[in-house]
Amino acid sequence: MSDTADLPMTTGLELPGVRIQENLGVCYGLVVRSMGLVGGVTSSFRALRRGEVSEYTQLLEDSRRHAIDRMSDNARLLGADAIVGVRFDSSEIGGQFTEIVAYGTAVKVERAP
Repeated sequence: MSDTADLPMTTGLELPGVRIQENLGVCYGLVVRSMGLVGGVTSSFRALRRGEVSEYTQLLEDSRRHAIDRMSDNARLLGADAIVGVRFDSSEIGGQFTEIVAYGTAVKVERAP
């Protein structure tokens, strides 16, 4: 996976200290995950009581990180220096899989004068 530290990104439409020079288009990272049989059974029993279902929390946290890494790789392929307008979306596929997508706009930037 890529190192996202050297590719600035924000949910905003601009980054402080830089000026957007060029819009390179949409970049995205997609991950589809399954809890698996054991994790699914364990989380089903935990869901019977109130509170956090830690198996799902961990699955979604890992999936979001993975989606961000894939989005960063996609932005680099487009030649981006940064990503603006970052968003997440998720959905369930057939009750067994969770889809997480991270997307944003890949841009070229320069230091603001």
